[in-house]
Amino acid sequence: MGKCLIFCAGGFAGLLAPIAADDYIIAADGGLVHTQNLGLTPNLILGDFDSLGYVPEDSAVFPVEKDDTDAMLAVKKGLALGYREFLLYGSLDGPRLDHSVANFQTLQYLADRGATGLLVGKTQLVTLVKNSKITFPAGQTGIVSVFCMGADAHGVTLKGLKYPLEKGTLTAGFPLGVSNHFTGQEAEISVDNGSLLVIYDRNNET
Repeated sequence: MGKCLIFCAGGFAGLLAPIAADDYIIAADGGLVHTQNLGLTPNLILGDFDSLGYVPEDSAVFPVEKDDTDAMLAVKKGLALGYREFLLYGSLDGPRLDHSVANFQTLQYLADRGATGLLVGKTQLVTLVKNSKITFPAGQTGIVSVFCMGADAHGVTLKGLKYPLEKGTLTAGFPLGVSNHFTGQEAEISVDNGSLLVIYDRNNET
């Protein structure tokens, strides 16, 4: 099964990788503009369309007053279809900080359901690691920051970074993991119990 690609209304600087034949594409509200600019036909268009400003033909329309963001609606649809890998383009660089924070929580929603998500911004990528690990290949450069999401994160290990950590604890009340650096070596971020929000530089723009 391919990935679920969700296009949101924030800033967009290109795809991370070519779209595969079995990927499922959702345009969430103003994210339709990005798919149009790429010449893509979404499998599904949904949202309340307060960002886009008009209702596209054959779209799934939701009220503005609702509990879910348009991105969350798209994530729920992808999960219902069986997808477990999600890329959310245009999910970081919009005009509203609250929507970026909502997308951080959307990553937690995915992790709680056994899925993985990646927020793709113009200059940064964001993912969430829950009771697991993420590895980076040798040659990765730039800044990487690690934050506790929710309850304290125990057994946090950072390898191959400028500031290593072995079986430490990160809390939501102190930003110990901010502004670490890749060293060019293979790197690993892991947590035994808890969730980590990982924000790192995007150095692979197309």
